Amino acid sequence: MSTRSKGSRPGLLAGAAFGIAAAGAFAWGLGCHGRPHAAPGSSPAPSGSAIVEPEEPDPHRPHVAELNLSSGVPEIYQSGLFGVPHERSFADLLQKLREISKPGEQRVKGVLVRFGSTSVGFSRAQELAEALVEVRASGKSVVCHADEYNNTSYWVAAAGCDRLWVSPAGGLDTVGIAAQLLYAKRLLGELKIDVDMLQVGRFKGASEPFTREGPSDEARESLMSVLRSIRGSWLQGMAKRMPKGADPALIEQGPYSPEEAKSRGLVDAVGYLEDAQGEARSRAGVDQVVARFGPGAKGAGSGALVGLVRVLSGAGGGFDVPHVTVVRAIGGIAMRSSKSVFGDDSGISEAQMARILERLHKDKSTRAVVLRIDSPGGSALASDLIWRRLMDLRKTRPVVVSVGDMAASGGYYLACTGTRVFAEPSSIVGSIGVVGGKFAFGRGLEHVGVHAETFAASDAPGARERAAYTSPFEPWDKATRERMLVTMTSVYDLFVRRVAEGRGLSADKVQGFAEGRIFSGADGVKLGMVDELGGLRKAIDYARSAAGLDPESPVRIVGESGGLQQLLEIDEEDAEEEARARAGSDPVFRTLVRAAAPELMGFARAFSPLIDGEHALVAVPFAFLVR
Repeated sequence: MSTRSKGSRPGLLAGAAFGIAAAGAFAWGLGCHGRPHAAPGSSPAPSGSAIVEPEEPDPHRPHVAELNLSSGVPEIYQSGLFGVPHERSFADLLQKLREISKPGEQRVKGVLVRFGSTSVGFSRAQELAEALVEVRASGKSVVCHADEYNNTSYWVAAAGCDRLWVSPAGGLDTVGIAAQLLYAKRLLGELKIDVDMLQVGRFKGASEPFTREGPSDEARESLMSVLRSIRGSWLQGMAKRMPKGADPALIEQGPYSPEEAKSRGLVDAVGYLEDAQGEARSRAGVDQVVARFGPGAKGAGSGALVGLVRVLSGAGGGFDVPHVTVVRAIGGIAMRSSKSVFGDDSGISEAQMARILERLHKDKSTRAVVLRIDSPGGSALASDLIWRRLMDLRKTRPVVVSVGDMAASGGYYLACTGTRVFAEPSSIVGSIGVVGGKFAFGRGLEHVGVHAETFAASDAPGARERAAYTSPFEPWDKATRERMLVTMTSVYDLFVRRVAEGRGLSADKVQGFAEGRIFSGADGVKLGMVDELGGLRKAIDYARSAAGLDPESPVRIVGESGGLQQLLEIDEEDAEEEARARAGSDPVFRTLVRAAAPELMGFARAFSPLIDGEHALVAVPFAFLVR
């Protein structure tokens, strides 16, 4: 299921020798610069004349700091071939804003935020707005420009910026929050695909998109409760921007043209980015704008060769002073990741997370861990194995959890290990339940002339059906479904016990918010699922305090995805798993989902363990993207 604003515009080696050779080529590319070319349509420079190049902005002089969010602000920035950090993730942006808002930062006199047409998750929008408010409170003006605003980018701008600009051909696409679920029962019937789906938890509803033509009352109630809570936080966040006496619901009555948005007081000016840059310079009293975040930012990609050599040599991060480590757990949960030299949406791998947590367990300089979670869940087995490692880690130091847009099902399985759990009001938590099943294609193949015959070694009644339990060609019989339900109920009971132990609650108390129901972060606090409202910065501050560290003690971030660094971490088991996965249908499925809606990859990964032969998942029941 994709949840979108109504009317929104969807945007749909391992050898060191190779690494050193690539490094040499990379160095040559950086060091060799040809003669600058004339701009298209311009006259060539006269012979012997000097070519005048524009003066480079100087970050050491007073300037306006430009934050370019037009390429998005993901929880984890997908690295390229060399895995070089680009400082383009959400955590990097928050750190940059904290540096800018410090009283000692005298070079930055103002801030310009470039949204382009980007959208961010609701919980990230809420924290980003709060961070910009702190920048303004430090005495620096904040000017924002967007080609077009959507629900979340406008929330950030309306709450966090002094002046709002929009492009002349853009607009204000604040049109309210809605959700759409797709139900494929009739299609699967036409294709003669048998759906065996079971659930434990009255509100889980994972089988409904495949077995019903519309939502059950329980699924509707669970979804609408979350949407109403998020809408309340959204409208409240923009209330200060609204003209005096105006109905907050005015925000939902778009889309607005640029001039209409200006006449209603929703934006301050209509113009291009250069116009907004000019106003930002004027308000700050400086003559230059310096890119400090996003594409072209000063420092982004600098020291690339140093970073590459450190990767090849296996050198660590050099953090031998007491610090807080932020571990990012983003995406669907599976036993192993699918790794690519060019970067991939690998999600949360139990194998990789085990290595990270083992290193942290031995690292005496890591005094506290902040687990940043944005996950719809996935493999029940992987979730429980990671849960145990996190519980072991918290015996030795504080483990503070920060929930991003979602910690649902297996994501909440991990979140409950926190000694303290933080979430934004618009975060999504819960979905404590279990789903499982498979699709059987036998009848569909039979229809096109392909017959699958099962031979069982035993002649006992039901032996053939039981032996074909994992087969993609035969549906489960009644006895097998009953056995599967027993297994899933056992996993559900274990899930409830894990949450109870992690949160220090009774199992009866957990049952009150279990059964697969989802909640907003605001409701999660009331129920005892979350300790405190707040984002990643608040969780880091708490972790420093809980570990007895100085408020300015360093923070190390781990969990960057993709690139050569990740590839070099592959062990023999990983390599075998990678080969097996790529030989199957999973890459095709992932490609189709990525083409339809890239944001759904995390949900696709949450259900990918079904393809790998697992039949019990702790995954959110439907793709839940709030736009």
